Amino acid sequence: MTQASLAQIQQMLDNSPFIASCRMQVVSVNTEEQTLSLKMPLKPEFERMSGTGQFHGGPIASLIDTAGCFALVVLLNKVIPTINFRTDYLRPAINTDLVANATVRRAGKTVGVVDIDVYDDDLRLVAVGRGTFGV
Repeated sequence: MTQASLAQIQQMLDNSPFIASCRMQVVSVNTEEQTLSLKMPLKPEFERMSGTGQFHGGPIASLIDTAGCFALVVLLNKVIPTINFRTDYLRPAINTDLVANATVRRAGKTVGVVDIDVYDDDLRLVAVGRGTFGV
């Protein structure tokens, strides 16, 4: 994908007030491999408890949902609604940014399925998710 395409994807992300407030940034896209990566920084508003530096699960789940959705948006070039998604938390994410790597598993006629792995700055897997989206 070209830089212009990355800029276009970022513009789509920024057009959502919620996503923009989370400061999610597109890191990479590979349409051939059907993958997309998003980065999200830790903000004080995302802390589980004030001053702990530990991510609350809600922002992590939002990152998973957004990465899965946009992996299909890039592939299919249309708006995709979430049907359902699951998040499994594997370890606390403390004082770190997060990167979600989304891989499209299937983009059928009516439903798409995407797996998402979330890593911390030390490349430790902190959460995994699977999203089902209407296509």
